[in-house]
Amino acid sequence: MAAEIIDGKAIAADLRREAREAVEQRLSQGRRRPGLAVVLVGEDGPSQIYVKHKRRDCSEVGFVSEQHDLPANTSEQELLACVDALNSADHIDGVLVQTPLPEHIDPHSVINRIDPAKDVDGFHPENVGRLALGLPGLRSCTPQGIMTMLARTGRELTGLDAVILGRSSIVGRPMSLELLNAGCTITVCHSRTQGLAGKVSQADLVVAAVGREGLVKGDWIKPGAAVIDVGMNRNADGKVVGDVDFQAAAERADWISPVPGGVGPMTRASLLRNTLSAAQAAD
Repeated sequence: MAAEIIDGKAIAADLRREAREAVEQRLSQGRRRPGLAVVLVGEDGPSQIYVKHKRRDCSEVGFVSEQHDLPANTSEQELLACVDALNSADHIDGVLVQTPLPEHIDPHSVINRIDPAKDVDGFHPENVGRLALGLPGLRSCTPQGIMTMLARTGRELTGLDAVILGRSSIVGRPMSLELLNAGCTITVCHSRTQGLAGKVSQADLVVAAVGREGLVKGDWIKPGAAVIDVGMNRNADGKVVGDVDFQAAAERADWISPVPGGVGPMTRASLLRNTLSAAQAAD
């Protein structure tokens, strides 16, 4: 394997240490701890596990952490009232409503109700719009984490040809804005893209965020490219794998992120970074 591994787990640990040091400095200056509130509607198993990890991260760095558990039959108006209360809470800097939500609740209405200054997921239209204008505020966590990973490689992004696989509002679309702001030339691919292999083979940077095991073949990768794998899939053996054929791609790439241990930890670390930024802006 020729590629160097971009160790998201190690980078995320560095970011948590930096956040903890920032909290200690705030306290020494007589300022309060940053506060993150997570709202969970229903009993979705993966969501419960993810929220548990978020609360553990908050505890590690010294944030105030609140969890608001609402039953699955909570009405949209009741959820919006909860969001309103957290928007008004002086000790809370970040408000996160965990998805997926029950089908009777419109997620867009909920996202739009969160105060943009407390939108630590970076999904509010105001924050997405700021990113589109090249004036980022609170940034979507997964793309922000990927940009941090790429920065740690020391590779200059300006002028690179970047291919993003996936156009979701969580990863693909904001990722394209992040890389455009960094000076890359962007191609966004999706399920109807023709000649996908050819497009990937020309890319200096590949970000795979489709959610399909082994979609990106190793021989598609341009020699010397950087590869970021966002996919989280379970194969027939129950093992978590990405969208990229890791072993084959690593023979051609210069840098590659693993699954697990790559982008996942960076998403949670970026949530902490956003919460800290929101607290600093509120001082």
